[in-house]
Amino acid sequence: MVHVLSSRTLLRPSDPERSRAFYGEQLGLSVYREFGTGPERGTVYFLGGGFLELSGRSDDPPSPAVRLWLQVEDAKAACEELRARGVEIVRPPVKEPWGLVEMWINDPDGTPIVLVEIPADHPLRYRPGI
Repeated sequence: MVHVLSSRTLLRPSDPERSRAFYGEQLGLSVYREFGTGPERGTVYFLGGGFLELSGRSDDPPSPAVRLWLQVEDAKAACEELRARGVEIVRPPVKEPWGLVEMWINDPDGTPIVLVEIPADHPLRYRPGI
């Protein structure tokens, strides 16, 4: 069995400075560490229980199979805060049939990001009888 000690998602942005501004300033993620020098230097952000690393550069568009799922405490408040910071809201918060409140944004390269609020009574938080 593989014993995972830590994990991170790696993105290769088309414009690293623009992506650092988006994730660091607009999304407000805190920096865990930085490495290297120059415009393609690496920046690793705290991402809840994991990390998000921006490093290098890619001329290829991101895969449509890649999406980020970020749990937030309050989706409506997150929506208002991000809108005030100039982030385009692809879809405002909506309570889904499965009970989660989801809103959608994209990063500068078009990577979809879903911000999810898990209500207190949702089975992901509380399962009666268990």
